[in-house]
Amino acid sequence: MKRILALMVIMALSMGSLAQAEMPKGEYLAGKDSAKAVILAHGRGQGPDSHVVSPLRKSINKELGFHTLSLQMPVLSSAKYLDYAPTFPDAFKAIQAAIDYLTTEKGVTRIYLMGYSMGARITTAFLVERPTPVIVGYIGVGLLEGGGKPLDANQNLSSIRLPVIDVFADKTPLDLKSAENRRSLASDTFTQVKISGADHSFRGYDDQLVQAVIGWLKEREGNTPR
Repeated sequence: MKRILALMVIMALSMGSLAQAEMPKGEYLAGKDSAKAVILAHGRGQGPDSHVVSPLRKSINKELGFHTLSLQMPVLSSAKYLDYAPTFPDAFKAIQAAIDYLTTEKGVTRIYLMGYSMGARITTAFLVERPTPVIVGYIGVGLLEGGGKPLDANQNLSSIRLPVIDVFADKTPLDLKSAENRRSLASDTFTQVKISGADHSFRGYDDQLVQAVIGWLKEREGNTPR
């Protein structure tokens, strides 16, 4: 009996050592020997290779050599942004799974979390609820206020103690109003960047968006991003 129990313990330990973190649904680009990564969350009704997240994930990987993992966030048939609040727990699970995958399977030690539009609402809420030491900075694009907790990205940001780049458009009234209401957060570690002429979609302004984010990442990593 003792021998059987010992064998069962050995088997359990062996299975534990072989356990792997699975990659959540999304689009992944390998950073080879880099220990740095960016996790991206798309806008409402979109996907992991949609506008804003697509040029960012590809350019960050190509120019900086970071791992990038753009996640599939919950998508509803409803056009009402308020209806997304109940999906946040599932979105949080996807973000945590991405963190676990990158740290366990890819040896990543520094992660930047990025969110666009609804993805920004989700990711800022995640950072408020689950502060994570391996996340060393936040990239917000098209951050919007309104909706109360957990949807209000402005309210969420006021509780986040991380370096932040806040990229906003000036041709959509809610974007501009939301950005103006975040001015009080500006500091040495909270940078606001206006993309002049862009609306909330940032379509046609990929280059300016990418340059702003990559420039900020280089500053955060001391111009030696790999």
